[in-house]
Amino acid sequence: MCKENMSDVICNGLEVGFRTPEENLPWTPQISLAAMDRLGVQTTILSPPPVSSSGAEHRAEVRKQNIYSSQLCATYPGRFGFFAYLPFLDDVQGTLEEIAFSFDVLGADGVALISSYGNGSSAKYVADDLYDPIWEELDRRHAVVFLHGAQTPSSTPYPHPWLGVPISEVPNETGKKRRFHNVNIILTHLGGSTPFLAPRVAALSHYMGCPLTPDEIIEDFKSFYFETALSAHETTLTAMATFVPSDHLLFGTDFPAVSIKTVEWYTQNLENHFAGRPLDLANTMHENALRLFPNLGKSKDVSNGGQQINDGP
Repeated sequence: MCKENMSDVICNGLEVGFRTPEENLPWTPQISLAAMDRLGVQTTILSPPPVSSSGAEHRAEVRKQNIYSSQLCATYPGRFGFFAYLPFLDDVQGTLEEIAFSFDVLGADGVALISSYGNGSSAKYVADDLYDPIWEELDRRHAVVFLHGAQTPSSTPYPHPWLGVPISEVPNETGKKRRFHNVNIILTHLGGSTPFLAPRVAALSHYMGCPLTPDEIIEDFKSFYFETALSAHETTLTAMATFVPSDHLLFGTDFPAVSIKTVEWYTQNLENHFAGRPLDLANTMHENALRLFPNLGKSKDVSNGGQQINDGP
């Protein structure tokens, strides 16, 4: 495996809600490029921060961020891709317009979503019926969705009558995967608790009225892609080998939210796990990503009239 071919499918390069290492702030493309060169990463897909508001002003912020990400891809060909930033999903029309602009004009590699939107009793999970037009459009486009879990207060309602508290009391991502089967969904951080709670969800949600059998629900869980950022360890990777096919594992770093030293520790764990299996290692490090993103690293259209980009949007 040639480390220079590694493809990083998660890089929180724009804003992060975390105690980011001081040396990574304020973030600039050069910070990520230097880290990529040290780590042997050829291409990184930038992911945006979660959204927290809606309205016309936020639509404009989202558009500006996506244009900036597109400019980064064009300015550093072969080094960056990007997941499109979307408005707060309750703004369904604004979200649909941004999906069209991001894919058709900017050439986004996919879109980034979080598992729930809003707080407390007003929160909606990403599979809420209100968002069906969004999923229908993503399904029509055979889009890649980068789905990150969201921390929500304990007063947040459970996602669905089939997913009551005994089933969803530990955070996990759920959705209408079977209905929108053309969407390729990447779960961050090896899916968090998803691999371990999938059997509970499968059996108990069927008991609570879901028409799918437990085996069908497990099958849907296995259709997700799982990226390794902050999660690669002998224990977790061994468990994943019994849960999903090896072509559904993707290398991720979460840089610059964490230090290069932290990334190197997880990467070493990954390489140790696949020692003696160079094909599996190469698939996880880059080949699976290249199959999922056939245009990864290719220059995007830039809609700013050819203006030079700055360090920030």
